[in-house]
Amino acid sequence: MAANSRDQLLRGARQLNLDLSEEGLDLLLCYLAELLKWRQKVNLIARDTPEPQVVENHFLDSLSLLPLVQGPEVHLLDVGSGAGFPGLALACVLPQARFTLVEPRQKRVSFLRHVIRTLGLRNVEVVADRIEPHLYAWQGRFTHITSRAVAEPGLFLPLIRDLVGPQTQVLLMLAHEEALAGLATLDNGAWQILQQHRLHLPFSGAPRLLAVVGLR
Repeated sequence: MAANSRDQLLRGARQLNLDLSEEGLDLLLCYLAELLKWRQKVNLIARDTPEPQVVENHFLDSLSLLPLVQGPEVHLLDVGSGAGFPGLALACVLPQARFTLVEPRQKRVSFLRHVIRTLGLRNVEVVADRIEPHLYAWQGRFTHITSRAVAEPGLFLPLIRDLVGPQTQVLLMLAHEEALAGLATLDNGAWQILQQHRLHLPFSGAPRLLAVVGLR
């Protein structure tokens, strides 16, 4: 199925207006192969998910953030990274950026570190912990913060509030605009929406909303 997945990644990226290098594509395919092997013994993603669906729902969905993670000295924090989405997928195609993946579950941490070693990635750090103990030490460290594990902004934004500096961009990966309702009232109105990008996943047509949020 590797050839089919390569074609699917390329076609999906093209439909999302993303440009993947051959090196980045090879890293993503190696990552996919390890994920499909490990999911039989570790609860990373649903074991019975067909490979094309894994490519779209996890890899292409993660890569949709690519246009928003640009610029010099990018350092992205992925909170509750799980099997590495979106942070590790982005690290495969953005070797010039840095990524910190926070994941408290040890089996998933073992998988992430295995993939990083296997792919020879030098731009990724895995922290085997919850985010709360690091809030003070990590203040202002990251240019971007995101999470697929905590999709509800009302839960996620208060959680990472102390990490967000004046220039930090928080990237919310949502299914619909209604999820942003009430954002203006969080933390006494401290948050503002800087950008919104609507898209559809290329094969299923599932809607996505990417919202860039910052402090006022």
